[in-house]
Amino acid sequence: MTIHMTPEEFRRHGHAVVDWIADYWTTLGQRPVTPGDPPGTVAARLPAGPPERGEAFDRILADLDTVITPHVTHWQHPRFFGYFPANTSGPSVLGDLVAAGLGVQGMLWATGPACTEVETVMLDWLAELLDLPARFRSTGTGGGVIQDSASSATLVATLVALHRASRGRWRGHGLDRRYRVYTSGQGHSSIEKAARIAGLGDAGIRTVDVDPETLAMDPAALRAALEADLAAGVVPAAVVATVGTTSTTAVDPLPEIGALCQEYGVWLHVDAAYAGAAAVCPELRWSHAGLEYADSYCFDPHKWLLTGFDCDAFWVADRGELVEALTVMPEFLRNAATESGAVVDYRDWQVPLGRRFRALKLWFVLRWYGVEGLRAHIRSGVALAARFADRVRADDRFELVAPHPFSLVCFRLRADDDANAELLRRVNADGAVYLTHTRVHGRYTLRLAVGSPYSGEEDLTRTWRLITEAVPAGPA
Repeated sequence: MTIHMTPEEFRRHGHAVVDWIADYWTTLGQRPVTPGDPPGTVAARLPAGPPERGEAFDRILADLDTVITPHVTHWQHPRFFGYFPANTSGPSVLGDLVAAGLGVQGMLWATGPACTEVETVMLDWLAELLDLPARFRSTGTGGGVIQDSASSATLVATLVALHRASRGRWRGHGLDRRYRVYTSGQGHSSIEKAARIAGLGDAGIRTVDVDPETLAMDPAALRAALEADLAAGVVPAAVVATVGTTSTTAVDPLPEIGALCQEYGVWLHVDAAYAGAAAVCPELRWSHAGLEYADSYCFDPHKWLLTGFDCDAFWVADRGELVEALTVMPEFLRNAATESGAVVDYRDWQVPLGRRFRALKLWFVLRWYGVEGLRAHIRSGVALAARFADRVRADDRFELVAPHPFSLVCFRLRADDDANAELLRRVNADGAVYLTHTRVHGRYTLRLAVGSPYSGEEDLTRTWRLITEAVPAGPA
């Protein structure tokens, strides 16, 4: 008897797994969003070591219902409103299944021609869908690539910015001067991590003040920071602007920031990890005004565009700079296609060498939903969030603390931080819904982010009822 799963066994068990996933999705709304068990619960259910002999697949599948799903935070749940959405879909899962079955290692065009070329075309499709500047298309000097996350996109952009700022010395000699990366106080934590990994350290980040009302980066403060660093002998390397900040979805003013980057010769990377997906809708493309100044840009289809993690879409205006900064060519990778110069080798566009066929799930999603379906999904989330904000606005006990241009609503009780923290604890206590928090102007603030394709008006109604019923005694 073979130790490997035969194709026929795979067919039988695969059908069972697909049925299990379909049943899981069907029953999501009946489950608690979050488990209530203490840390270590799952580990205690697992044997101390692997089985000596292989187990029947039916036993493995059965343990999903007893060991795994009761102890999962259900990110696909219709009442998961925490962080930002990280939603998948049927087409995405099936695309991932095919990619896993193919098992392609797409580090070079030669090791996966279809893997490479589908990815190039899918990033061009996305660029058209979002109406990105022409300079990001593969038909010009730029092009797109799939990174695992916006964090990796920011790291890659930082490395290429250092290569440019040092006029190529960075690649050969490392950091021979002091360089700086600029972002607002609302920028993502991955910007700080990218600076550390790049060797800049925390001192290599300069936090730029934001407008107190919009919470977006203040261009005047950016200019002052650039001037101060230049006077001190520090080289400005990159500005990371954000379209849809994590705390409040603030949109940095790209036209003014971009003009400054052009004036000072600084790389501009635009992080639109969450909110970039909104640009599939023409009425929401105002958030991309000024993007023509950007040297690089990214957004996450794995957040709000129904494509399962991991799938960050990252574009550069000049792919030559990117490849020059990151390429390494050991003898064992040399091949005729690469040396012809006629192909793209995406290993040169990222930190790792290896890469999966991630474009396949994107291809499935874009073809299944089409432009109209994706726009309907985004518009539904925006509309649900707007109606929830109306409920907050109509209740004198609460206040909205930031604009809500997309599908995130930031709100709080008109009370102190302790009361708001207690409110969130009560709302999340039994797992019926899940919200998270941030701080806006130093005040504890609740966040409700809509994104699941399963979320409907009834889920928002139930959530608002739970919130209002959980208000601690005392606040007016």
